[in-house]
Amino acid sequence: MTGLVSTLVEAWQELRINKVRILLALLGVALSVAALTSVVGVGNLAREGYKVQSERNGGRVATLSLSVNGPTTPDPAKLEKAYQGIQQRYGITTSTHVGQTQAGFQFPRGVTAVSMTIVDVGYGIIHRVPLQQGSWFAADDGHRLAPAVVVSEAFYNQAGRPNLTTHPTVRIPGDQPATAVIIGVVPDAYPDTPPSAFILSEGAAMTGMEAQMSQFKMWVGEEQADALKAAITADLQGQFPGYYAQADRMDYAAWGDPLAPVQLVVGGVAGLVLLLGAVGMLNISMVTVRYRVREIGIRRSFGATSGRIFVGVMMESVVATAVAGVAGVMLAVAVVKHPWIESKVAPGLTEYPAFPIDAALMGFGAAVLVGALAGAIPALVAVRVKVIDAIRF
Repeated sequence: MTGLVSTLVEAWQELRINKVRILLALLGVALSVAALTSVVGVGNLAREGYKVQSERNGGRVATLSLSVNGPTTPDPAKLEKAYQGIQQRYGITTSTHVGQTQAGFQFPRGVTAVSMTIVDVGYGIIHRVPLQQGSWFAADDGHRLAPAVVVSEAFYNQAGRPNLTTHPTVRIPGDQPATAVIIGVVPDAYPDTPPSAFILSEGAAMTGMEAQMSQFKMWVGEEQADALKAAITADLQGQFPGYYAQADRMDYAAWGDPLAPVQLVVGGVAGLVLLLGAVGMLNISMVTVRYRVREIGIRRSFGATSGRIFVGVMMESVVATAVAGVAGVMLAVAVVKHPWIESKVAPGLTEYPAFPIDAALMGFGAAVLVGALAGAIPALVAVRVKVIDAIRF
């Protein structure tokens, strides 16, 4: 332990003496580490943003969409019974019906057609529905006498932006007029989006809304997705002979990670930059060793072993690049966690993830590895220095 500490102290003293020679090389290493670490950090942030946005559209990893098609429309009651039976047999707890329709709502400026999504409570979990105000549907909201609706920002604006704590209502005129209660507000997908809203299946039935298109989705998890996909397809096919039954993955990860190739390419470029920094460090280390022939020869004459000389010279490079690595990682954290960078890379996130520890460790480890590789060759040169060389130098 004492030998290691003395070696580190000696390496640091040598760095202080030769700091002008190695400053530019260390600057290159620090910037290379910052680039490499930033690539991983930004890639992780972009992946999280893409994941959240994709899961809001297609569902969490892994979401299965069940369908039964044939020459005629299958009996709705039998189909619903089949779906519920599949959930019970395979232990699936989160599912939802998803239907699309339109309905008129009475706003202060008149009746406006609103795009409605008919869902179950599980839709909010499967699609990670973000809420600006209020709450998503609860299990007992289907029993309300006045159906609950979760509305978009555009809908909320047209309704006059009422205070949700007062349980504001909005009229639904038509053949089955009703009064709906606004319980939550979700952000618009893009500016100038037409008003839209979510309503539970029970509420839709109460107001006479009928879905024009309908799906049944289940969140099964990625580990068992492939096995359940095959099993559920065979199960449905057996219950509906003569029909075409299918369970398909709807989430973004069904075809692999779409950001992995891009991050790999950019990471490769950052790795090449780090390699160039290592070459610069190697050149400086070689020059430094050449200037220290007399010093190394004198140390050999006083009994310094080849191993001590080798470790001492190599540790100078390792300590230097380790310091540069810490600086590079700190710079990368400052860049990746900057609010402007976060908002541009992952605009769909409301809460940003912490800087990945594996990225920081990889950057620091790469710096130490570069120092070891850049110091090994000069250390071998130093080991071959003899006492007679010091006299001749």
